[in-house]
Amino acid sequence: MKEKILIVDDEKGVVEMLKSYFEMRSFQVYTAYNGESALKQAAKNPDIVLLDINMPDLDGLTVCERIRDHISCPILFLTARVETADKIRGFQAGGDDYIVKPFDIDELGARVEAHLRRENRRQEQTVLRFFGEMAIDYSKREVSVNGMPVTLSRKEFDIVELLSLHGGQVFDRERIYDIVWGLEGDGSSDTIMEHIRKIRGKLAAVSLHNYIETVWGVGYKWNG
Repeated sequence: MKEKILIVDDEKGVVEMLKSYFEMRSFQVYTAYNGESALKQAAKNPDIVLLDINMPDLDGLTVCERIRDHISCPILFLTARVETADKIRGFQAGGDDYIVKPFDIDELGARVEAHLRRENRRQEQTVLRFFGEMAIDYSKREVSVNGMPVTLSRKEFDIVELLSLHGGQVFDRERIYDIVWGLEGDGSSDTIMEHIRKIRGKLAAVSLHNYIETVWGVGYKWNG
């Protein structure tokens, strides 16, 4: 089965170049030239998304935020921005990597393949665990409480996955950031606090149990 890639950029020349490149590598390619079209194409469940940030009207960050709760595939930003603050915003929006323009197309291709290999490894690890009223399906990357689904962003699930698979072990913010963001990380571990806050808010809407416990002065641990 062909892997599906969605390419979004308001520069048609860039889109056509990338479309040709990935079609030669046997990808099924979807394209969009603006944010609204990207939202519609995302409904086709691509395996990976290349998303330009600097688009008029609906920019790439907004598109990422809107689709992230519905698709879990890797999202790679295409951007000329290199400031750390912009990168942090991108990761907080749910992005997984940054490709800075102008880029080497073979390096881009290698990064796409690396993300897809990582995604495939995760999907092959079929694991289902229960923590009281919570169920976590690690292969489908789904969390439910009393049968009610809890929609987590990609990085939010990664954090839940890390903590829940190491119940009782305390992780400081820097360690969580290094593991979850890995080589993609170019921001601050402070973003972990924001992600934990969002996760807790979503879980609190369906459960009174505090699944992520703060160990003051140290970090966080899973309280299953």
